[in-house]
Amino acid sequence: MSRRALEALALQGYREQALTLFQVSELLGLSRVETEDFLGQHHVPPSVIGKEDLDREAAVFDAASRRHSS
Repeated sequence: MSRRALEALALQGYREQALTLFQVSELLGLSRVETEDFLGQHHVPPSVIGKEDLDREAAVFDAASRRHSS
């Protein structure tokens, strides 16, 4: 699948709330901030961030912090 098609799929999935911000970032290989920028460039407003997304981001941050402090 081309990058452009993948991005279109991610945008549509996010607009329809079939994909979370985390899922879009994983699909496109972007950080959370890069994903928010990508959505903004395509005039897609952010949806409400759910507890599941916040918990997942906290776990990723925690794991990254442990790797860098070792």
